[in-house]
Amino acid sequence: MTQRAVSQGWILDIALSQGGFDALHPEAKATLEECGHNHRDFDRVFELVKSGVMIPKAWSTVAAQAEERAKHYESEGFPATAKDLYQRAAVMWGRAQYSFFNDDPRKAVFRERCNESVAAISRLSNQTIQRVELDFEGKKIFGLLFLPEGNVSNAPAVILGPGMDMIKEDYIQIAQRYYTSRGMIALSIEGPGQGESGSSGLKVTLTNYQRAISRYIDFLEELPQVDKNRIGLFGVSMGAIWGLRGAAHDNRLKSLATFMAGPGELEKSFSKAQPSFKANMMYMSGYTDEEKFDKEMAANYSIWHLVPNITCPVLIGNGEFDELIPVEDAIALYELIKAPKELRIYENEFHPLGGVAAEIFRYGSEWTQRALNGDFAQRPDKRYYVHTDGRVIEGSANPAWWLGAQPPEILARKQSPES
Repeated sequence: MTQRAVSQGWILDIALSQGGFDALHPEAKATLEECGHNHRDFDRVFELVKSGVMIPKAWSTVAAQAEERAKHYESEGFPATAKDLYQRAAVMWGRAQYSFFNDDPRKAVFRERCNESVAAISRLSNQTIQRVELDFEGKKIFGLLFLPEGNVSNAPAVILGPGMDMIKEDYIQIAQRYYTSRGMIALSIEGPGQGESGSSGLKVTLTNYQRAISRYIDFLEELPQVDKNRIGLFGVSMGAIWGLRGAAHDNRLKSLATFMAGPGELEKSFSKAQPSFKANMMYMSGYTDEEKFDKEMAANYSIWHLVPNITCPVLIGNGEFDELIPVEDAIALYELIKAPKELRIYENEFHPLGGVAAEIFRYGSEWTQRALNGDFAQRPDKRYYVHTDGRVIEGSANPAWWLGAQPPEILARKQSPES
């Protein structure tokens, strides 16, 4: 654990007690609903939480209840109802295991219950959801493959990249609702340090996540259903940063849609974020010495120098008041991309982008499909500022209240040698 996580734990407890989950992540419930959480499950969990230590118990308690009902409906011959409940159980077991930033046996037990729920979903979905295990640099990386129903050939495929505090199961509903329903193949991944990949011993380093993305591309290219010339990636938060790394590393990616993307300046993000973010990243990278982590990992993770190497169309969507990624940094990073690109800044939105969650997941999938079809190859730069009142300003993504001025962060980056 980090020094801040230990010394400031009481602040987390007060925030949870007084404001619930929203005190930590404004409007995040809407984003989690897109990831398959039922809003009533979510409320029941946080009715049980008065301090941070109660979180894993609450998630596992409500997850077990959903799982029990799922088994009842399956035994009574109602597979669709059962599948929905297994989906709710899976994401809640995932939240429960996330609460442990070490190799705690309880983390492994909750992960196994999550896997059991996913196996049930796969069984009830005629195997259109398949578990994936791949060899990678002496370890294993894990994913979930989602196939459209029926016979599919020469189909576009998308890699779904989870954020730092997400797992592959968080994309089950999104994959089915927004990708396989459009005839696309989806692969939800856990890269080094994430979920099963991390708990099985594969830690994230400065460079191995982009190599893992290449390994997932290898896997997709081997599938007879996939058009290997139409493989893209959708990523959020750290999954967006890792996606940018992956696209700079491997030009087999033909599109990249990201939300909550930033330059990967971990020192800046961790200094402002709640302590659990840094504690989780230390666990993901295998560090127990915070000073060593700061010097070796956090200080060297930025991607300013990498994004000019990207060749595929790129979409970046960010909140105006993202607490982890200042809008100035997101715009400055966008300026360095030389490939066809699009930027959308959402007025008054924070890091979860909860106010526009349904919009961004739908738009990201539709944009990806069009990009993989070559629609944006000749569209070099599109920018939008999306107002909360419904208006969309085209031509500039700069917040309207800047009145046309450019902040020093953007001006300095434009003038830097890296640009």
